[in-house]
Formats: sequence, C-alpha cells, structure tokens
Amino acid sequence: YSLGIISVVEKFVIVGFPSLQPEYFDLVAWFFFFLYVTTVVGNLLLVVVFALEHSLQKPMYIIMVSFSTVALPKLIARYWWNDGSLGFHTCLFQEHMIHYFGSLNSLILLTMALDRYLAICFPLRYPMVMTNQTMTGLTLFCWVVAHIFSGISTINFAMMPFCGPNQIIHAFCDTMSLTPLVCGDSRQGFRAAFATAMFILYVPLAFIIFSYICIIISVLGMGRMKTFSTCATQGCIISIYYIPRFFVYSTPFFPNLTMTPDKRIATTLFYSLFPPLINPFIYCLRTKEIKQIFRRWVQKRKGITPTKHGQIVAMTMSH
Repeated sequence: YSLGIISVVEKFVIVGFPSLQPEYFDLVAWFFFFLYVTTVVGNLLLVVVFALEHSLQKPMYIIMVSFSTVALPKLIARYWWNDGSLGFHTCLFQEHMIHYFGSLNSLILLTMALDRYLAICFPLRYPMVMTNQTMTGLTLFCWVVAHIFSGISTINFAMMPFCGPNQIIHAFCDTMSLTPLVCGDSRQGFRAAFATAMFILYVPLAFIIFSYICIIISVLGMGRMKTFSTCATQGCIISIYYIPRFFVYSTPFFPNLTMTPDKRIATTLFYSLFPPLINPFIYCLRTKEIKQIFRRWVQKRKGITPTKHGQIVAMTMSH
C-alpha cells in the first residue's frame, strides 16, 4: 500500500545496464567497488583534515564536506551477487535521496559561486560578510531546502499505483526509471517532477553564470589574471554537473534526440559519481594550504620540522 492507494508491486529490481553480458558482471562490480571506496575514503580524509586543522575552518572549505554514495552499494550487489531487489518503500527512499543530493549539489555549487563572487568582486567586504557562521548557515539552509524539492517527486510517486512490471532499467531508483512503471497516465506527475528538477538545477545555474560573468569583468578590469585559477576548479565541476543532466532530462522532449538505456545510465552515473570522486584530488592538489598541511604531516612522520625561517632541519630523536 502507498498512502491509501493500492500498489501490487512490493519490490523493484535494479537491472543496471541491460546490454551488459554476464561474463562482465564481476569486472563491473569491482570497478564500482573501487569508485565507492575511493570516493568514501577521499572525502572522509578531507573531512578529517578540516576537523583537525583550524586554519582550514573558514568559509571556502566548509562547503566541501557534502558528499554521497547512495546508489553504489545496491549496484555493486546487483553485479556481484545478482541481488538487485529493493523493497517498495526502500526504492522510494533511494529515489528521494538521489534527487535530494542532486538538489543539494546544485545549491552547494551556487553557494561556492557566491563565495568566489564576494571574495573577488568585494575583497574588502568579504571577511565581514562571508564569515564562518554565515557559510555554515548557508550550508545548513541548502541541506534543508534540498529535501523540499526532492520531496515533491517522492510524494507524487508514493501516491501513484504500481501494478505491472517491477524491473528498473537503471542503476538506481529515480524519476526517469520509475515513471514508465506507473499504471495509467503518469505524464502529469512526470511534468511536475521535471519542472521541479529544472527549477532546482537551472535557477541556481543562472545565478552561477551571472556571478562568473561579474568575476570575469572584475578580474579583467584589475588585470589579475592569476585569479582565474581559483575559479577554474569550480568551473570544471559545474560543467560536469550541469551539461550531462541537461541532455538526460531533455531527451524526452526532443524527438530527434535519442539515447539508448545504456548511454543514459552511463551519462547519469558519470555526472552523479565523478564530481564527488574527483573533489578530494582537485582540492588537495590545487589548494596550497591543504598541500602545505599534508607536507607538514609527512615531515613530522619523517622526523623533520620547519624552522621559523622556513628551512628544514632534522629533529633529534631521543632513545
């Protein structure tokens, strides 16, 4: 049962890539397991660094600790043990969390763009406006508001009847994969979910584009071309996040634009998994403060400490 509406389907089955041959299941499972472990370990390492180092507890780093791997465990189980079954409400919960983290990422990217906009265009006011308390409040606001947008889609599906096929031709439960399984006309529900997704994705994108245009104009006016390097990382992540989503969500509305299920699943996994996977590498390699902290940790492990003048000397070890 689902909010008083009878739903014959009690569980769904994650199919994954429909064209994938069984002899490649183990290889795919190991691949996603490697992505899962790398993503979790890398992001947890960032969280530990931020927690231990007070110098990093400032606005531009607070927003980096949001990450998720909601879909991978069940996808790994599907290919490792042929266990792709999900209970009805478990599938709805996964659908909610998938869209929640998608909405959250969009709002977080907006917050990061706002942070860079204030830092570059209003450098004198930035320390007073964008304090740690302000950034923490904005981040918490994003975490709460994201539930509202994903909740609209979840409530719609919870009220719809599922009485036929239960195989989800996708890597996880989401709006695109659940809509074809609804009994009767699901176009109205899909339109509502689509409008919500477009709003939470592209309204922040419009503000992000506006902020970067202002940043470019400000940097060109000041002649500080090196400042672009602080925005290059975010620009790459924004492109990876938004462009593939546009093609996946817009395909049903363009008759000449078609995507096979395998291509759609691969594209969805790319924009869902790639940003949290590369976040630790990008920020550790491109952020000078984080690199200095790791260098200092390594030096301490080797018994080396920097002097006040920046020279490196060996520590005397007592026996």
